[in-house]
Amino acid sequence: MDARNQLVVDRLNARFPGVIAEHAEFRGELTVVVPRESVVAVCRFLKEDPELRYDLLADLCGIDMATPAQRFGVIYNVFSLTTRHRMRLKTFVEESDPHVPTMTGVWGTANWHERETFDMFGIVFDGHPDLRRMYMPEEFEHYPLRKDFPLMGIPGSLSLPKK
Repeated sequence: MDARNQLVVDRLNARFPGVIAEHAEFRGELTVVVPRESVVAVCRFLKEDPELRYDLLADLCGIDMATPAQRFGVIYNVFSLTTRHRMRLKTFVEESDPHVPTMTGVWGTANWHERETFDMFGIVFDGHPDLRRMYMPEEFEHYPLRKDFPLMGIPGSLSLPKK
């Protein structure tokens, strides 16, 4: 493993023993998986630790694994402007309880990313200051990026403008 990636894993293990569910390196980039209960504390540590300083949330997105257990995931792509190092943090939730704590208190830019993820996947970010739909109408009952959403959409679910 790359020395910088090893430092990140070691710092996380020292601060949060047993929290890392798994970690992997691919093409020099580190991915760490943590439970949703720890995700805010881990992200705050990644941002505030003087050796790591992941001060930029470059992206936050949802994924649909299409499996009943841990169906949905949230991926946080973070970057350190100081060290020019990037990493990926993941957390997973079940379909029956698609709730993740908001990251808006750690990185302000999480606000829009979380709203988009909520709108497209239906993952609820608990504590978000303004969690509402961005692209779809508020009354739309479906989530277009879920794997069970039909490719051609749901007939009659949206009233489209006349030509």
